[in-house]
Amino acid sequence: MFLATLSLLAEAAEQAPVACVIDDAHWLDDASAAALLFTARRLGPERVAMLFAARDGDVRRFEAEDLPELRVGGLELDAAEALLREHAGADVSGDVTARLLEQTQGNPLALVELPGALSAGQLSGSDPLPPQLPLTAEVQRVFLDRSRRLSEAGQTLMLVAAADDSVLLTVIRAALAVLGTDPGPALEEAEDSGLLRISGPNLELRHPLVRSAVYQGASSGARKRVHAALAEAMVGVDPDRRAWHLAASVDEPNEGVVAELDAAAARAQARGGYEAASAALERAAELSAESEVRARRLFGAANNAWLSGQPVQARTLAEQGRQHASDKLLQADLDRLRGRMEFIAGSVRAGIRVWDQAARSVAATDPVRACEIAMIATAGSTFIAREAQTDLTPDEVLPAHPGDSLREQCFTGLLVGFHHLLRDELDQAAASLRAGLAAGRSLTETDLLTNMGIAAFHLADDDAFRSAFTRLLAQSRDSGAIGLVLFALPRLALADLSAGQLSTATANATEALQLARSTGQQPLTVMPLAELALHAAIRGEHSYADLLADLDRTMSAGQTGILGELVHDTRRWAQGWHDLLAGQPAPAVHQLEQMTTPPLIRLAAYERLDGAVRAGRPDLAQDWLTDLERFADAVDSPRSHAVVCYGRALLAPSAAAEEHYRAALTHHKAARRPLEAARTHLAYGEFLRRARRRVDAREQLRVALTIFEDVGAASLAERARTELRASGETARRRDDSTVTKLTAQERQVARHVAQGLSTRDVAAQLFLSPRTIDFHLRNVFAKTGISSRTELARLNLN
Repeated sequence: MFLATLSLLAEAAEQAPVACVIDDAHWLDDASAAALLFTARRLGPERVAMLFAARDGDVRRFEAEDLPELRVGGLELDAAEALLREHAGADVSGDVTARLLEQTQGNPLALVELPGALSAGQLSGSDPLPPQLPLTAEVQRVFLDRSRRLSEAGQTLMLVAAADDSVLLTVIRAALAVLGTDPGPALEEAEDSGLLRISGPNLELRHPLVRSAVYQGASSGARKRVHAALAEAMVGVDPDRRAWHLAASVDEPNEGVVAELDAAAARAQARGGYEAASAALERAAELSAESEVRARRLFGAANNAWLSGQPVQARTLAEQGRQHASDKLLQADLDRLRGRMEFIAGSVRAGIRVWDQAARSVAATDPVRACEIAMIATAGSTFIAREAQTDLTPDEVLPAHPGDSLREQCFTGLLVGFHHLLRDELDQAAASLRAGLAAGRSLTETDLLTNMGIAAFHLADDDAFRSAFTRLLAQSRDSGAIGLVLFALPRLALADLSAGQLSTATANATEALQLARSTGQQPLTVMPLAELALHAAIRGEHSYADLLADLDRTMSAGQTGILGELVHDTRRWAQGWHDLLAGQPAPAVHQLEQMTTPPLIRLAAYERLDGAVRAGRPDLAQDWLTDLERFADAVDSPRSHAVVCYGRALLAPSAAAEEHYRAALTHHKAARRPLEAARTHLAYGEFLRRARRRVDAREQLRVALTIFEDVGAASLAERARTELRASGETARRRDDSTVTKLTAQERQVARHVAQGLSTRDVAAQLFLSPRTIDFHLRNVFAKTGISSRTELARLNLN
């Protein structure tokens, strides 16, 4: 629905500029409001202007604080006088104008409608005004009174038009025929009243207040009859609208109507309209007679809400479903989803407790399901304090006779591995997690991909980490599952950073930030904000402080689930980088020492070791190195050995340091972490220069400088350049690559186009309009000097 709305307006704007006015926005349903706000935030260069008009103090509110807002006040006396004169067809007494202006507070609609509700004598001032004017919130009564002056056929027509959302005259005629009303005279009478107008094939009500006044003024029985007639008129025209009219025509369980809603939900889900599917299943649940059936439909509604990027709504629906479910397996499935929502956007402890209970409840009847839920709880526990971790053990949930399918092997390997990780049994954890990763190499299930990514993160296995979240992101983009896209992008940005692809990491984090804001998911902006602050710190950019301030404001606004501690650690890491590059090792160590998440601690190992040594804390550096040595022994990866050798070099006496630097560089050849390799070259070069081996130092410093310039680490590049000068060689400052001038979004567009995707396909992948893609692509061509899509494939866009 989000992308469809954006694409529809963008395509219309190709023919001519489009002004999209959404009046009475406070009456929008949640799904429509979300789609329209998403579109407003993603328009870019489209020739589209969107204006939302919402009323203060209504029963429903329209929440869009991030959009520019203009509060409209009342008319001044001169304007009010002119408006009254125009609609009264005669002069209006000055005293009457002043009284009406006071009573209406200058509301233009009230001033337009009042001349039709008052007599000529009242307007001229010769007759007294009524004691109670139909003003402000009661203005719609004017429309209702005007509608009730129509004949019975005219009133029926008005109610059909108010209940219909197709605006098709053919549909309204067909519905009137079902109700036994002759549409000809009724249409003529209603049009003459000024309450509606006919424009080609469409019938349009004069004002949204006409719709609400007529619809709310009708009895519930009359509304249901009209919706039933509209449903019949929709046969063969629009099955989805038909389903919703049927749903509005009944207020008691009805299996026929529920079947139509189920079908509408299936169609919506197939086209990636998860919010529409969720709404249809929620209504179907309301009309389901049996509690268990209702619970299943609420489970489906909750799943679709999660996929559409609405975790709060998903949690609410799952909790409602849990109240109706009696089947143990369904209860467990609902709890699995409830736990995920708590974990992501609520209380982490509550999420773990829900998962624990769910796994234990089905361990005897469905051990495979219990194993799956226990694995998720155990994986989540690896990021939190010991007192909040799961107390489940694999023995409680593993089947007596484990299955031999790759899927079961993957779940089992991950469960056992995460359990060993919680017990600090690194050797056993590494073996089991690797077995799980190997079994899941060809699997595509969301829970497996996300947790294989977590396993790889703990193992510092960059390739497996990137593979899991790249696959998850690709699947999510293809299906339009914004919720999963928002989950995958920040994790992939972290994988990019590990691989030294700083520009790509920034592009993914930027997209995650913009997409979270576009869908109104403020809690999901915190991780990309923290990552962007980290990237800015590494580059030495001034935007660092603004990003941290933005992050702090967002973090103070509410719960952020598991992201909370990850974000705090990423923020500490960013501050550590910033302070180190500013030559302040002691404050850097203060920040880096507070990090608590083991995989992030290991990613920040170079900063932590450098900071501790520079701050005169070799004891602390040695403690951290000891942990790194133990981890390297367990996982036995080139990167883990490289950082250990680097730490040993920093702490070793001068006579032994060179051996460790060389060993670190040997491991780096296989580790494929260029930024860390450059750090080693830099430190080794500095060591050699201090030893007065200037020629040898230059070789190391040149390599470091080249890599720092390649990845955009400007502050470190300047440090390497300074060291080179001290060694007797002057390094020219490299001209910025044309590619480095690309914005994060331009780089993202260029990467997708370079893969051979069409403009329309790239737009669908990035939840943007084709025109926005073309706009960014033109900028890419201008900045890089290329002239064709084919040439993009030859650019290094990482």
